[in-house]
Amino acid sequence: MKLAVVGGGSTYTPELVDGFARLRDTLPVSELVLIDPATDRLEPVGRLARRIFAREGHSARITTTADLDAGVEGADAVLLQLRVGGQEARAEDEAWPLECGCVGQETTGAGGLAKALRTVPVVLDIAERVRHRSPNAWIIDFTNPVGIVTRALLRAGHRAVGLCNVAIHLQRKFAGLLNVDPEQVHLDHYGLNHLTWELGVRLGGPGGPDVLPQLLGEHGPRIAEELHLPFPVLDRLGVVPSYYLRYYYAHDDVVDEMRTKPSRASEVAAMEERLLRMYADPALDRKPELLAKRGGAFYSEAAVALAAALLGGRTTPASTEPGQSGTGAAGGAVQVVNTVNNGTLPFLPDDAVVEVPALVTAGGARPLPAPDLDPLYAGLVTHVTGYEDLALEAALHGGRNRVFKALLAHPLIGQYTLAEELTDRLLAHNREHLGWL
Repeated sequence: MKLAVVGGGSTYTPELVDGFARLRDTLPVSELVLIDPATDRLEPVGRLARRIFAREGHSARITTTADLDAGVEGADAVLLQLRVGGQEARAEDEAWPLECGCVGQETTGAGGLAKALRTVPVVLDIAERVRHRSPNAWIIDFTNPVGIVTRALLRAGHRAVGLCNVAIHLQRKFAGLLNVDPEQVHLDHYGLNHLTWELGVRLGGPGGPDVLPQLLGEHGPRIAEELHLPFPVLDRLGVVPSYYLRYYYAHDDVVDEMRTKPSRASEVAAMEERLLRMYADPALDRKPELLAKRGGAFYSEAAVALAAALLGGRTTPASTEPGQSGTGAAGGAVQVVNTVNNGTLPFLPDDAVVEVPALVTAGGARPLPAPDLDPLYAGLVTHVTGYEDLALEAALHGGRNRVFKALLAHPLIGQYTLAEELTDRLLAHNREHLGWL
């Protein structure tokens, strides 16, 4: 089994490699290719990856290359984890929206649109080259904004599933609070990427008893603190919103906070410098603890579970450990993924991409039946889906007016004077990445 990682020079990669090494019985990788044009980062990451595999006694061959076509040749699955423009572009995404009184964030609001505009054309080019070199390969997209990028891939006919670590992070968090094994916890996790709510937390599987009221009753303040939301909000809603809902539920407070604190981009950039120095140490043969603060917790477990299910590698009950809720049927696994709606949330278009529990098999991801979504959540999901439609059109076809319409449609913007100003700033800061300019 050959896997390729596009963006292999990312500081995330040792997290992924650690999962491949530990969980080789679930995902029997024989060849791993790390692909990245930034060879100054790729080489130390690649050497560390080989040391991690050697420490775990894994026999797979690990290679590095800047040649995308050669790297994906014959791959069974290709994982995408790239950042067009690097941390420098992220820093700008976080800064210029704040100048207009809007949240500056890499996946939400105006900054998220900028990232989508930069990213979608690059990802589609990569996917076409994968299709030419490895037509049967699955593409696993971890590249933000995952929902929009995955929708672009699916619309173009690629074999793709989107992946985010929010669900598995909450699953592991809840399992710890309940003192049960993670595979016993199933999340009723519904919405869009970075716009989801845990409507239930079930023990034993999708049909198990809902212990969410118990979790909120016994651990509500602790959960709320981690989400940076007041506990009374969770208590009144009776659900657990994702961390990203704070940008909607407390927008103005978050803007004030962002104006007074160091940006996340600056924190991550400093952390990456330290991590790359660590990776260059020939004595290091495991992922460093600092990596946990970089983000992407449990990314490797989620990626292994998804790749194993798509490639038919999940064959025994013991292999349920990496997943988010365990085995389904015919070797598949139930996992929270980003996939085509197809009536799952009936108030959305069939071709929308939703983030929901799905049975994942070698044939792809098939969402489980969804509960009726309260209008409080369905309304926001519908609104953001409309924005994502327009964002994808802007990313695919360019044009200032398309950018303006997407910004005007976003629920965190919605005023034409603000959308005009944000459009000007977005284009000014992203000129080098937008070929149509």
